[in-house]
Amino acid sequence: MNLSFDQCTLANLSTLVEISRSTFIRAFKKDNNPNDFSHYVNNAFSVENVKTELLHPNTTFYFAYKENKLVGYFKMNEKDAQNERFSEKSMELERIYVVSKFQGQSIGKDLLNKAINIAKSKEVNFLWLGVWEKNIDAIRFYERYHFKKFGTHPYYIGRDKQMDLLMKLDFV
Repeated sequence: MNLSFDQCTLANLSTLVEISRSTFIRAFKKDNNPNDFSHYVNNAFSVENVKTELLHPNTTFYFAYKENKLVGYFKMNEKDAQNERFSEKSMELERIYVVSKFQGQSIGKDLLNKAINIAKSKEVNFLWLGVWEKNIDAIRFYERYHFKKFGTHPYYIGRDKQMDLLMKLDFV
């Protein structure tokens, strides 16, 4: 698939917020308490919060385009932007979001491959991510790309404590 990628800037903020909210809601609303979920989405994907993430010097968002149409994005964290600190020689892939009408077209695979290539170009020892333990399809997806489970950490949707599996892809 021929996707093009652009690094997000502040000029992309409203689009980034919109895609983040709609994709997350579509994927996880049905599996969560409505009040906790609404609170989480309104905070995590508020303009202020996404702007703070976007402006962090060690966080980068990449938009993906297919035939000039925005099809998704991914978010990479380095150094102090990572949600867990394992090593200075690690990077976190925090999000891969594909716009709903483009799902099922292998775009997630292309986003993941681009993220892996970026991590390799930074000469880190491994790329890691957290994935909800109940998101079996996502876990299998990452396992197909040789990510291995190596731990867990809590992830809160409102007051609901959920568990993310930590998975990593070693480069050395």
